[in-house]
Amino acid sequence: MVKFNPDGSIKLPEQLAVINEENKKKMQSQRCMKIRREIVSFTAPKKCVLRITLSDAFNNDSRFIDTIYGYFKNRAAVPNKLTKINDKEFEVEIGTDFRRCTDCASLRNEFREFLYGNIIDEQGNCTFEGRKTNFSYEDYFD
Repeated sequence: MVKFNPDGSIKLPEQLAVINEENKKKMQSQRCMKIRREIVSFTAPKKCVLRITLSDAFNNDSRFIDTIYGYFKNRAAVPNKLTKINDKEFEVEIGTDFRRCTDCASLRNEFREFLYGNIIDEQGNCTFEGRKTNFSYEDYFD
């Protein structure tokens, strides 16, 4: 059943509220990053954007973003561009190509590996699920 706040807005389910609170604490106290995936253009040529926000614990030290992005750019098949909005916010534009979603996932995995899994990955309006989320053993083996 849908519940409402006193101001008339819809109340988040308890599980989502707990996750949001944990993510908020992570962004304030730990070395963490939030990556929000969005499709900017649905018509050809498609364009996606990764909106990256660094936590407060980085103290304006974002050199690792440039380093990891440099490695990614050298081997990526898709056209891409890194834009620094401010010391804590970045955007990575990923252009259209057959490997757009695969390269995007590999960049997110590199950030995840660098931060020992301490990232908040928000799907936004991205439709890509990846192999890990929809793999079923029964589909391939008896």
